[in-house]
Amino acid sequence: MNRSRSSRDRKVPQPPGTRSTRSSSSQARHLGPAEPQDSWQGPYGKQRRKQPDSALAQDLSLMSVSRPDSASKGTMSAAGSVPMQVCPSSESTSDQIVPSSFPVKSSSSRSGLLSVARLVKLGRCKNILVVVGAGISTPSGIPDFRTPGTGLYANLEKYNIPYPEAIFNIDYFSNDPQPFFSLAKALYPGCHRPNYIHYFIRMLHHKGLLLRLYTQNIDGLEKVCGIPEDKLVEAHGSFTTASCHLCYTPYPAEEAKVAIMTDNIPTCSFCAATVKPDVVFFGEDLPEKYFLHTKDFPKADLLIIMGTSLKIEPFASLVNTVRSTVPRLLLNRHAVGPFERVPLRRGDHMELGDLADSVRRFAEILGWSGEIEEMMRTQEKSGIPPVVTNGSSSSSETEDMQTSRPGAEGSCSEDTDSETDSKSSASSRASK
Repeated sequence: MNRSRSSRDRKVPQPPGTRSTRSSSSQARHLGPAEPQDSWQGPYGKQRRKQPDSALAQDLSLMSVSRPDSASKGTMSAAGSVPMQVCPSSESTSDQIVPSSFPVKSSSSRSGLLSVARLVKLGRCKNILVVVGAGISTPSGIPDFRTPGTGLYANLEKYNIPYPEAIFNIDYFSNDPQPFFSLAKALYPGCHRPNYIHYFIRMLHHKGLLLRLYTQNIDGLEKVCGIPEDKLVEAHGSFTTASCHLCYTPYPAEEAKVAIMTDNIPTCSFCAATVKPDVVFFGEDLPEKYFLHTKDFPKADLLIIMGTSLKIEPFASLVNTVRSTVPRLLLNRHAVGPFERVPLRRGDHMELGDLADSVRRFAEILGWSGEIEEMMRTQEKSGIPPVVTNGSSSSSETEDMQTSRPGAEGSCSEDTDSETDSKSSASSRASK
């Protein structure tokens, strides 16, 4: 149960009818009543399909439709004779079962990357939104949260918690903060460097195309690679500030870090409750800056989604709030959220597989590869060596949150995985 905020609460008031606490998509996946395949729930209610406007319509009409190899490999029906695919739609209240022979838009043949790159080159996309999760930092050596065997949630037995997500649950923390503080020694940023994916996003900013980057990560690599504060929304908070978890009185972040690293519990000087870094826990409100989305997403003319499983609400639902005519490109290991729908919405494209490889191909098509590599070399000379990925490097699934390997508690070295990606968000509790 969320505690009421005092007058010192620094979070913005919620718009009527919305929630500010984080939850998993298993609790709040469906946002509206069941909709037929040819309609969906938009940000302002039910939207009918309509033709895109003017020149954008001409370019969208050229987007090719291709079927990935996996499209013909659906699961068998109960009868065992007709291959079917179960397509959870983020716009309906029940899963839709569609024959796997239905054509699916994909860019396994690069058609999606080519189509979106063409729009960018033609100047049709000048307000690009990027939504990312832990998958963009796995090439930097930071594991995600939910990959079986290697993710954080698979390695928490030693903390004696009732369920994996409890270590980031605000009510559990209020009762027993020690498990989180033990883990936090390995979560503090400082041991990893940005990789090619981060610099691709920075290049969008350099070209004057980035409207905003919305990240679920708390590793701070977006800032390290040079993305300006005003272009960045850290939806799940960060370690750069700290405050009382009960009355929200600010607390010196460095003092909190020193206390945690020395096995002490920082306490609030005002109410004596426990202080924690301002990483958003399950059951906590999202930061004020998150609500820029109410202005940003209706303004966007291209949405790029990378390295996320879209399981944590309300962050996961942001991808459904762009206008229906806006192209959406998913770069991920697996189809997620609205991209699991068959058929895909017109203008939706996927490039599935290793994320670092996909981003490099996209940059090559755009003609930016040389500029990005030069940017990385310049950053290295300035004393912040970036991680140069070789395509098939890490990419352990794409999760909304990431963290350092749970075994590496304590001090951080260049070879240890001590950074983390946030997991927070809004709506009661959750289970990414």
